[in-house]
Amino acid sequence: MSGEVLINLTPMETRVALVENGVLQEALIERACRRGIAGNIYKGKVVRVLPGMQAAFIDIGLERAAFIHAHEVMPSGTPADEQLTIAQLLHEGQALVVQVTKDPIGSKGARLTTHLSIPSRYLVYMPDSSHHGVSQRIEDERERERLRRLLEQSVAGQDVDASGGFIVRTAAENVGDEELASDIYFLLRLWQKVSERKITAAPPSVIYDDLPLFIRTLRDVMREDIEKVRIDSRENFTRLVEFAREFMPTAVERIEYYPGERPIFDLYSVEDEIQKALSRKVQLKSGGYLVIDPTEAMTTIDVNTGGFVGHRNLEETIFKTNLEAATSIARQLRLRNLGGIIIIDFIDMEDVEHQRQVLRLLEKALERDHAKTKCTGVTELGLVQLTRKRTRESLAQTLCEACPTCDGRGKLKTPETVCYEIFREILREERAYSAETYMVLASQAVVDRLLDEESTSVADLETFINKTIRFQVEQHYSQEQYDIVLM
Repeated sequence: MSGEVLINLTPMETRVALVENGVLQEALIERACRRGIAGNIYKGKVVRVLPGMQAAFIDIGLERAAFIHAHEVMPSGTPADEQLTIAQLLHEGQALVVQVTKDPIGSKGARLTTHLSIPSRYLVYMPDSSHHGVSQRIEDERERERLRRLLEQSVAGQDVDASGGFIVRTAAENVGDEELASDIYFLLRLWQKVSERKITAAPPSVIYDDLPLFIRTLRDVMREDIEKVRIDSRENFTRLVEFAREFMPTAVERIEYYPGERPIFDLYSVEDEIQKALSRKVQLKSGGYLVIDPTEAMTTIDVNTGGFVGHRNLEETIFKTNLEAATSIARQLRLRNLGGIIIIDFIDMEDVEHQRQVLRLLEKALERDHAKTKCTGVTELGLVQLTRKRTRESLAQTLCEACPTCDGRGKLKTPETVCYEIFREILREERAYSAETYMVLASQAVVDRLLDEESTSVADLETFINKTIRFQVEQHYSQEQYDIVLM
């Protein structure tokens, strides 16, 4: 499998596309006015302690106070019988060094922890831990043992204080001792600077800011199967190459400056794919389709055969549609960056072996996802249930806002419904105020309905209240909006 990273940079925003085999798999967007803060370390101040929720709100200098739970303040490894309450751990006005684990999403503030960690290309450094470990995604036991041994040797060989713990990242598979030693040295020196700022900084303030998106992408995404990294900014191309020379020498030759007149995101129809990813419906090549509905609590995905009729029998048609859907769903989760609980309603399959194959294909497709995913299997109702770690806003949350007309419902009341609301409102007004005449201000569609299909109802209402009702079109009113003026 071959991959390519496209980076589009302007003063206003950074956009990154990860393409595999010519198909867009991930789109990351960071705007100057709303830069992601996950991974940043702050010196904050406790503004409110909530004993009933075992949590607290921390002011870290953002619009909304951030949220921290008691278990994120408790030292790691504390026995269950020695756990303290949030009131014992924190008090209002207390200064606290915290790290953002989740960006603010929707109406929710950022999520925090006091268990700090700083990533590099091959390692994650945890200054408050003594544990050394290897990523679970490296499955070869020999390789795990080799990396564990190299890590311990490299830590012991440092000439600076090497206290703290390290986790070897998946990207470190098959690397040598020099690369690990270099990363350890970099992380320890960086932590020295952060430690100094922890003491001198006044809350609320940033004491460690993670790398900008385009460099962070190179650090986190670069693998052997990434053939090229193309960037359309000459200035930032130089920064990217300098970073690669220092920390990822093997990647330098694969970084290219893209000077083309054609926008870089047009190379693999990235813009079109992003537009499609904002749609509720996803077409499958076979003629089937997915319907994806994100809600506050979870995301539901429904699989349908659509126009696919197959060539053999119904069970075979359903099986093939579900197989194609499994691959497409894994891609859509990455592309749309959907997180939390995800419920998938595959088309019902009677063959148990077919069910197993579809589930296995879904799990295999999810293995390439950078976000942590966990599939809990098929429920009693035949639904597939999985979770995907959410650390930042979804693509739709980044690019869209709730429709001001329908307030995010996705539906409008019909003109008929609004007409009957108007009738009821006039009756209420008549009982309360008894005006001489009523003027109804409404949209064109509603007024047309009142003067046409509902004209008999209007006449009956006028007779009932013994008053005249007049109508006026307000062009800027939405279909649901109306006012009744007493005259």
